[in-house]
Amino acid sequence: MRRVAAPDLPNPLGEMNTTPLIDVLLVLLVMLIITIPAATHSVKFDLSPPSTVREPIRRSNLITIKANGSISWNGAAVDRDELRRLLAASGQMDLTPEIHLQPDADARHGDVDALLILIKSEQVRRFGFVGNEQYRNVF
Repeated sequence: MRRVAAPDLPNPLGEMNTTPLIDVLLVLLVMLIITIPAATHSVKFDLSPPSTVREPIRRSNLITIKANGSISWNGAAVDRDELRRLLAASGQMDLTPEIHLQPDADARHGDVDALLILIKSEQVRRFGFVGNEQYRNVF
């Protein structure tokens, strides 16, 4: 007897199809996200009533340096020794004024660096550069 070969039948799959399960879980996740209320955080604190005592206005002093290296303090020309005395005097005030530095665009970097070293050596606590907004479209 001759045996006839059986046609190739596919083997049954032994794994579960997880695609419908993942789809259902994604739908549930989206529904959960939609139904959660938006988180609102609030911090409650009591504000003190407005004070009738006015704070004194802090002054600011403007230091400018020109292309030729000349320094001015609030528009008046000063030398480095006079500037050192003015910075020391402003540091001794009860309300320390702000020191604003406005270097000219053509001022030498070495002069500006020396001026910054002088300001730092006098331990200025409130310092800032001003006038930089005029150069915002240059670069």
